[in-house]
Amino acid sequence: MKRPSNIIVLSAGGTGGHLFPAQALAQELTARGRKIVVMTDARFGHYTTAFPGVRILTVPSSPLNSIAAPFSILAGIAAALVKLLSLKPAAVVGFGGYPSVPVMLAAIFARLPTAIIEQNAVVGRANRLVMDKVRLVAAAFPIARFAPKDKSKIVLTGNPLRPEVTALWGAPYQPPQPDGKLRLLVFGGSQGARAFADVVPAAITRLPDELKARLTVVQQCRPEDLGVRAIYANADVQAELQSFFTDLPRRMAEAHLVIGRAGAGTVAELMAIGRPAILVPLPHALDDNQTPNAEILERAGAGWLVKQRDLSPDSLAKMLIGIFADPGDLARRAAAAHALATPGSAQKLADAVENIAGLSQKRAA
Repeated sequence: MKRPSNIIVLSAGGTGGHLFPAQALAQELTARGRKIVVMTDARFGHYTTAFPGVRILTVPSSPLNSIAAPFSILAGIAAALVKLLSLKPAAVVGFGGYPSVPVMLAAIFARLPTAIIEQNAVVGRANRLVMDKVRLVAAAFPIARFAPKDKSKIVLTGNPLRPEVTALWGAPYQPPQPDGKLRLLVFGGSQGARAFADVVPAAITRLPDELKARLTVVQQCRPEDLGVRAIYANADVQAELQSFFTDLPRRMAEAHLVIGRAGAGTVAELMAIGRPAILVPLPHALDDNQTPNAEILERAGAGWLVKQRDLSPDSLAKMLIGIFADPGDLARRAAAAHALATPGSAQKLADAVENIAGLSQKRAA
């Protein structure tokens, strides 16, 4: 009997939310002796260091709602099919995002063992196109909307975490001490968030002087919004602003409170490290897929969900005053966040992928 190939193809969109889980699975499978090939788009250039020694192949694609989508997807399917027939992988795993669509459709057409992972509580549009044709649907959270027809193919694995996050798993939370520093981390995904640049500095200026004197702010901003550092300086608030932080997990672990969006990666990392957060779902996200993610933390008493339309300098300032007045509640929310984390997500997903590929499971040391 012919032995299965040792190659696993991972296909993901070119942003951190899709590539970080792919990075975690790639690391686990590589440790088990598997060869990894990543198929994605040109945006992958920002993440090449996260996949050392991995072969990278690009495939034509375009956003699903663009006029060019049908033509790009067809071109991508053709290109991916040629590459897959050459590689003869044991399995193809999709992580969502529009660049994964042509690869997964080509893999289904070639009748290869296929799996997708859905990082959000709401199945994304790219995964929805293929979920009823793949053999396995791995889910980071219980699926709230748009589940596949065959529920038996769903396996709850949790969201695979990049190594920088797993190294900080359950990092001890030190609540603010009386008259001690208050450390606030603000970020809005890999591209930053204009709403946070508009609201957060203005809210900080409205805080009582004794709070401003204790506050240190680390904020990710779009390059065009970095000028808000002058607002912090005029308010005598210590602030560090950058357009991109390469060590965001470490800064999350150091924070007393996080203000951020509610993307799947952000929520999973808050759970893994165990930090309380004010979550503001992206209002224009497709199918409002971030709100159910934030609701998971809010229901568990691990954070606060605030709609962007309700976020103003005055309302945020009032929230921060109340939150920082109760360090014990912050500590309880940090513990509640970590209690939601799923340990061993990368290992569980690797086991499931090896199972559909017909490969013997080789647990990494």
